[in-house]
Amino acid sequence: MHNWIPVLCLVVLLGAACTGPSGQTGSLTVNLKDGPYADAMAMLVTFKGVSAHHADAEWQPLTFAGGVTTPLTCDLKKLVNVVDVLGAGQLLAGHYTQLRVEVQSAALYSSPTPEADPACAATMTPPSGLIANVEIPSGEVKLNRQFTIPEGGATKILLDFDGDRSVNAMGNGRFSMTPVISIVSVE
Repeated sequence: MHNWIPVLCLVVLLGAACTGPSGQTGSLTVNLKDGPYADAMAMLVTFKGVSAHHADAEWQPLTFAGGVTTPLTCDLKKLVNVVDVLGAGQLLAGHYTQLRVEVQSAALYSSPTPEADPACAATMTPPSGLIANVEIPSGEVKLNRQFTIPEGGATKILLDFDGDRSVNAMGNGRFSMTPVISIVSVE
């Protein structure tokens, strides 16, 4: 008489399984290194965002290193032989299709930043010898690389910001940047 109950339960279970992200989370850490721009002693790049696109949801924003929610500035010259955290956070577990890195501004200097200063910080005192503020026609870079964040697990991605290929001299002391960023590894 109640044969419809098992069918209804199956429909409810299948419907719950097909509704998208489960709400479970895992951690994602995006690290940054640099292939340096050779014609400057310091290259300060300010990032305004980093996020990952979940296959079944919207873009998932990461918090900058150290919990910074405002833009983060990095001296890419300090990231030639070391790696620093660009962003990290707890995101929905599951399949991701790409990363998005947003660059707000950049500047080139003829003097290095002080050795004791960190490679990346929320506020960074620029060194002396400004060569140029770099024009950035489009600061959004989407990196098409699929990866998975396991439930309760961790995924690490290493990005390489190629300073030499990113900056172009336009003449009259002007420079432009088209960020060239690649994914080196996903663990």
